[in-house]
Amino acid sequence: MEFTLNGAQVVVEPRGQSLLEVLRDDLGLRSVKDGCAPEGSCGACTVIVDGHAVVSCAQKATRFEGKRVVTQEGLTEADRRLWAESFASAGASQCGFCSPGIVMKAEALLAKHPDPTRDEITRALLGNLCRCTGYTKVVEAIERAAAVRRGAEPAAGPAEGGGGVGARAPRYLADGLALGDTPFVGDMTVPGMLHGALRFADHPRARALRIDVARAAAYPGVVAVVTAADVPGERLQGPLKKDRPQLVAEGETTRTVGDVLVAIAAETRHAAREAALLVDVEYEVLAPVTDPFAAITDGAPPLHPGGNVLSVSTVRRGDVDEALERAAHVVTETFRTQFVEHAFLEPESTLVVPGADGSVRVFSQGQGAWEDRRQIASFLGLPEDGVRVTQVPTGGAFGGKEDLSVQCHAALLATATGRPVSLTLSRRESLRFHPKRHAMWMEYTAGCDADGRLLGLRARIVGDTGAYASVGDKVLERAAGHACGPYVVPNVDVEATAVYTNNPPCGAMRGFGVSQSNFAVEGVLDRLADEVGVDGWEIRWRNALDVGDRTGTGQRLGPGVGLKKTLLAVRDAYRDAAFAGIACGLKNTGIGNGVPERGRAILRPEADGSLTLLHSWTEMGQGVHTILRQLVCEELGLAPELVRVVVDTERELDTGLTTASRSTVLGGNAVLAAARRLRDALDGRPLEALAGEEIEGEVLVDWTTANDADEPVTHLAYGWATQVVILDDDGRLAKVIAAHDVGRAINPMLVEGQIEGGVHMGLGQALSEEFVVDGGVPVTETLKSLHIVPPTGMPPVECILVEEPQPEGPFGAKGVGEASMVPTAAAVAGALHAFDGVRRSRLPMKDSPAARAAVPHLVRVGGRR
Repeated sequence: MEFTLNGAQVVVEPRGQSLLEVLRDDLGLRSVKDGCAPEGSCGACTVIVDGHAVVSCAQKATRFEGKRVVTQEGLTEADRRLWAESFASAGASQCGFCSPGIVMKAEALLAKHPDPTRDEITRALLGNLCRCTGYTKVVEAIERAAAVRRGAEPAAGPAEGGGGVGARAPRYLADGLALGDTPFVGDMTVPGMLHGALRFADHPRARALRIDVARAAAYPGVVAVVTAADVPGERLQGPLKKDRPQLVAEGETTRTVGDVLVAIAAETRHAAREAALLVDVEYEVLAPVTDPFAAITDGAPPLHPGGNVLSVSTVRRGDVDEALERAAHVVTETFRTQFVEHAFLEPESTLVVPGADGSVRVFSQGQGAWEDRRQIASFLGLPEDGVRVTQVPTGGAFGGKEDLSVQCHAALLATATGRPVSLTLSRRESLRFHPKRHAMWMEYTAGCDADGRLLGLRARIVGDTGAYASVGDKVLERAAGHACGPYVVPNVDVEATAVYTNNPPCGAMRGFGVSQSNFAVEGVLDRLADEVGVDGWEIRWRNALDVGDRTGTGQRLGPGVGLKKTLLAVRDAYRDAAFAGIACGLKNTGIGNGVPERGRAILRPEADGSLTLLHSWTEMGQGVHTILRQLVCEELGLAPELVRVVVDTERELDTGLTTASRSTVLGGNAVLAAARRLRDALDGRPLEALAGEEIEGEVLVDWTTANDADEPVTHLAYGWATQVVILDDDGRLAKVIAAHDVGRAINPMLVEGQIEGGVHMGLGQALSEEFVVDGGVPVTETLKSLHIVPPTGMPPVECILVEEPQPEGPFGAKGVGEASMVPTAAAVAGALHAFDGVRRSRLPMKDSPAARAAVPHLVRVGGRR
């Protein structure tokens, strides 16, 4: 077939592929991204065909015979520069995976409507999903570009105040992210590269009696087929507990439909996937265990050698029975939250290049290069120095890429074939494979005195951790440690249990157990406010933690507690609105609970006067590269463009996973230490005077304690927040006000982006999103069926940045990424109660007018467990 591509005639021989496959695989264009093929729901693959925006993954290439197709690469240089500047200056790219598709959709819009309204922009973006930004800054970027085309002046330069602390500096690699020029793992190619595919289990619980790969191995183009028998090292891996087989062996019992039985390498991705379908498996199907309460009853089949209880976390202080006995008001309520899918836009992907000496080079999009290295080396039976992991910009994660995904499978295929192997999951595979947000059942009883001051709280929490441990014990530990919310509660009795089932595994997701328990404690507080006869703001003010108070775990707080300032910032708006809900939240910075934590960094001056910053944290849209670069610029007086950032295990900088909002604090302090040492060593000389020298910086936090310590220091710091959700007269989302104490906003634009994106995710958790599982099998197998709030359903978000300095943080910063969504669901529930008088205790609140208005296609999907 022949068509015009970016102004030139091209001829291709379609073999039944989509237009996206022709553009990427046959013609090598990488600005078009594959986020959900062949679903056509995310918009990352958007191109312009004869002037119309089209998703290229959902239609056969043959439909475009004779048509004019334009991708990002075909825009004029002036237009590319305009979009890059608009997205960079507005902060519209976070992870950036969705950005090229959004640019093409916007380009088509402006060609028809040069001066679009905000409503017209959000309607145009209905086919484009952005999980990071909440769309606020995307809309702003499109408005900026439209204004420039109409004759307005372009956006101002890089940032007010240069690129140091406090500047609204553009994101590192912002131009390349907006234009699709910055490669993600799935965009990378190397000579001789093979493509991998996986064969997944058909049943959540079944004994794999026979795995026959003969037909798969004989498929044309197949180079290697590997099974559990081919693993030279340890098959069981996991970030905390080695309980997940990377390949299930014959005779073993599957625990989830995300289990992998076989991995295949072939000359093309199509051949590998077709071959995977030819693996024949004979099963003895067993009844799955899908109810966590049934899983812990006598007689339940043990899903792991140690039984079905992964962990029990407790927090106990004082005498709760006595406190509740003397309380003027006592309420008891059971709350339930759902499984939630991360919906990061970049599906799991890895490229592995084998070395002649048996080593491997891994290009990863995981959340911890050194953790990847540890587990891959263990799996392959190699020393850790035989595995080098290079961190590639990650197209979103939100905790969902803490666990290994396809790194081990690709590495095994690469060593088996002696050739590079690229392995990328489809969206459907991704949905069934990686861990989700824990569904939780939370029974709360709380009492207060006649004035509404809390006296005691009892909570029993059960979390469905699914088939494997992942980090489920820590998620439930965090839910327990934050069960009292950001309030003074002198008497506490909390128990949180993580339970194995045959549901998809659950692990880290933004909020990490705290968004669930926060929904419960805030709901209890609202019910107590009704009993006392005060409003939601007043009862929170009377109980809010401050310097010198003790948290629910008993940690006495030092400086850096801005909760009351966030409450004051929203008081009038809450009380002036007819239908408003309010909720507070806190979220730990750092893992804490007695786990030693480090930040490490290296600064290397180069001969050309530039500086290389080597650190250990994954850039997945939160902006860690940008923040750490700004700290370097602040200390050394450098222009941002002189600082290059690298994350690679070639240097020993292991600090664990990028999790718990700790990269700014731990990474930032390490960078500051290195920068100050470098500044002293330079002693006024230019950078090139020390070209090639590597200046190290390190910080150690080894003074936190377990929850049950006599004088606990549970975490090194906390982020604090108050959010208000306002509904209009029809019960629709009208506005969200988010006041967050971030310690110091190293980059206010990036902080706003984190809050706006967190609110968007929180609204989805509150109203519409649910990963539905029936009998251990996912029912929601598409992005559309997740019911993520679309751009038309996203209300304005007013960000109020409170900066109460945290002594332990760089320039007082304390992190915001996870705290940004913690209070949202409870604030929505409060607003709905103000509107219709109904107290809701289960998420998502699909029955509400706010949900139906925000997500018009919202319907019941499948059954509930």
